[in-house]
Amino acid sequence: MVDVSQHELVPEHTVLSDDEVEGVLEEYDITPTDLPKIKRKDPALPDDAEPGDVIKIVRDSRTTENAIVYRLVIE
Repeated sequence: MVDVSQHELVPEHTVLSDDEVEGVLEEYDITPTDLPKIKRKDPALPDDAEPGDVIKIVRDSRTTENAIVYRLVIE
């Protein structure tokens, strides 16, 4: 079976620690439920991602070197 998460076109997905999540939420003055959602079954997610985790996604960007987005994992 093919591991989609390792494909060259899939951006880097990282599970954030609790401290990192607090920093992101504080920086943007939001709660976790304000974040866009990503389903747990999304093939690009790391295997250790669980519902309630916050994922950092680093994408290539035309206007900046990288674009960073955050997603809340849901069932």
